[in-house]
Amino acid sequence: MLEFLVGSGLAAAAGLNAWMPLFLLGVIDRFGVGIALPENWAWLSSDAALWITGILLVVEIVADKVPTVDSVNDVVQTVIRPAAGGVVFGAGTSAETLRIDDPAASFSDNGWMPVLIGVGIALLVHLAKAAARPLANAATAGLAAPALSVAEDASSFALTIAAIFAPILAGLMLAGLIAGLIAMLRRRRSRRWPQPSNGDAPVSS
Repeated sequence: MLEFLVGSGLAAAAGLNAWMPLFLLGVIDRFGVGIALPENWAWLSSDAALWITGILLVVEIVADKVPTVDSVNDVVQTVIRPAAGGVVFGAGTSAETLRIDDPAASFSDNGWMPVLIGVGIALLVHLAKAAARPLANAATAGLAAPALSVAEDASSFALTIAAIFAPILAGLMLAGLIAGLIAMLRRRRSRRWPQPSNGDAPVSS
């Protein structure tokens, strides 16, 4: 169960910002604070990986705060964020952390399953984010983009740290994120298809 919470939190974080969990996983593994990645995922903490993910993280943080550019970035990230979600889910569920004694026990028979689950979680979060941003930009003439982006970056950071050091907290945060996304989708649907009022009801002859 804890393995799933670790992977889910990391994958959801990737759905908000592809490079945040990749970079943080690499940094934390590099300095040996609370997590030790298995050999097949150790490349995340290599010099090359840290430089690449760090630079791409900065690029995404900046691009996501510029109206119109943020929507173009979301289109580009439709492939990248799910892929990152698959990587961090697989790495997280097979890592030896402070909270997990038997890493990846529930995934030992199907090594590819964690990656696919991570791809799915990150894709769902990404699609919700990508759908909400144009609506917010249109409603506020782009003024909401920086604030929303900061909130998403902070959520991605918090989900990553919680997934590594406090998986149960990450699960609660993920549940809150899902509830927020559902509320957003319901609000969007109600605005698109408003319910007729009593005064609008057809009069029978």
